Amino acid sequence: MDWLMGKSKGKPNGKKPVPEEKKLYLEPEYTKLRITDFEFKELVMLPREIDLNEWLASNTTTFFHHINLQYSTISEFCTGESCQTMAVCNTQYYWYDERGKKIKCTAPQYVDFVMSSVQKLVTDEDVFPTKYGKEFPNSFESLVKKICKYLFHVLAHIYSSHFKETLALELHGHLNTLYTHFILFIREFNLVDPKETTIMDDLTEILCSSGGSGSSSNGSGNSSAGAQNHVKER
Repeated sequence: MDWLMGKSKGKPNGKKPVPEEKKLYLEPEYTKLRITDFEFKELVMLPREIDLNEWLASNTTTFFHHINLQYSTISEFCTGESCQTMAVCNTQYYWYDERGKKIKCTAPQYVDFVMSSVQKLVTDEDVFPTKYGKEFPNSFESLVKKICKYLFHVLAHIYSSHFKETLALELHGHLNTLYTHFILFIREFNLVDPKETTIMDDLTEILCSSGGSGSSSNGSGNSSAGAQNHVKER
């Protein structure tokens, strides 16, 4: 659980603004594709008879497996050479060791850290209990928030750096559906700080508005443009 020690910080690198590349994943011909027209906003709502922690545990585990599977489809293209940093648009993410030391790593290394750490958590009976009568830890919600934040980073990296490969594999409909479902889920239960997801607000505005959720959480899908004129570190 090394990554639980880390905090995200963004700061300019002092270089001149870099023109932002055209985002292929925002093209209407691609954003309109889904594998289902199901109303995800209703799907993510807590059923009356279900305990909140049980619902969070079930959904978080499912998202972990689906995002891990989605990444695996393009993992051969995400290498230390092609993705020398864990980048999403003009933001770069770092890993933190158990002492809180920031570690610069390649995207595949970062994703491996995320998936390995989450795998340990969701299979730990003391954290994600599956036996009747077993209590969730007091820190459960905060752990779910950490997990969702890092899973968002992985999804965002797929869009930012590997959407062409996703298109070539004809899996963009699956990716759009997964992203829409995930974003509406984390919004429903306030699991990820909106500032953390701002970097993908343009896509969220398109996918989640048509998915029945209305406008993005900060009210503007274009607000991230100005914040992405320089490379940020997190």
